[in-house]
Amino acid sequence: MSAAERGGRLPPDAVDELRASLASLRGELERRFPIRLDPPAHAAASGAVEALPAWLQRLGDADPVRLLDRLRRRIPLPGPGDVSDEVDEFGLDARYLDAARPLLDALYERWWRVEVAGIEDVPDAPRIIFVANRSGVLPYDALMVAHALEREHPSRRRPRFLLADYLMTRPFLRPTLERLGGVRACVENAERLLDRDGWILVFPEGHKGALKPFAERYRLQRFGRGGFVTLAARRRALIVPVAVVGAEETHPLVGRWPRSARRSVPLTPTFPLLGPFGLIPLPSQWRIRFGEPVDLEGTDPELATDEAWCAHVREQVRATIQAMLDEEVDRRYSVWS
Repeated sequence: MSAAERGGRLPPDAVDELRASLASLRGELERRFPIRLDPPAHAAASGAVEALPAWLQRLGDADPVRLLDRLRRRIPLPGPGDVSDEVDEFGLDARYLDAARPLLDALYERWWRVEVAGIEDVPDAPRIIFVANRSGVLPYDALMVAHALEREHPSRRRPRFLLADYLMTRPFLRPTLERLGGVRACVENAERLLDRDGWILVFPEGHKGALKPFAERYRLQRFGRGGFVTLAARRRALIVPVAVVGAEETHPLVGRWPRSARRSVPLTPTFPLLGPFGLIPLPSQWRIRFGEPVDLEGTDPELATDEAWCAHVREQVRATIQAMLDEEVDRRYSVWS
């Protein structure tokens, strides 16, 4: 039985070995990531260094390890201690979501300054399928639409958002998205959520919408096979069109590398040019608009297997979202306000 299992302390030689390893790691971090803001000789000679802000002068002599630790403490990111032992069958972690809400609120209120329209038309129905345009490489749009409904709708319900495999199979991205309400997009998962009178958010464009060039922003791609129409007809669910404007400017897609590969790396004006800092989304101003619900309550369930009828309703919803996108893009003053 180890010392940790007995509840005792580590032996002195193990403690010394651990301290030596940590000191070695710290030295390696300082060597690989030096933080130095030494001014040029002419600036020092002219006394321009005193003109620098105090915090910038202190940064030049900062300990990189302590600096990163201070930064981590200031940013309201959920950590390992916020992960609970109880999660639902789809991976939603209530404690983790609570810890992440301050960060989501900051993104919603201050970074993207989200405006919401038409939410008063969203009824407090037991089963709703929200159908939105896909915007951006990372699913910030899904998080903000879900957050908008939880904050602004009288029911305070938070929909579960269904995401494609290319997002839900990433080793580091998947656990975080699942804890925040993400679910792998498939018919079985959607049916189980609706059977529990849940709200779901879907993006029928899939990866085609996320990876379209910046020149084609806010032009809806094809809506796949329209599975959300069949699902709504079978489960007696409302369909609510949603238009998201502003998200496609957070990471403007200028290309992909390699271009012909199935799993290519998106290229933006900031990534990979700025390295990890290029992953920070740009502070564009967002507007989320909810359209009038499409009620299939009185629809014959047999129509759910009629491909022509499903295609008609699918294109109707697609045209509604495209019209809302065109109106919102035309009415905004600029990308940033």
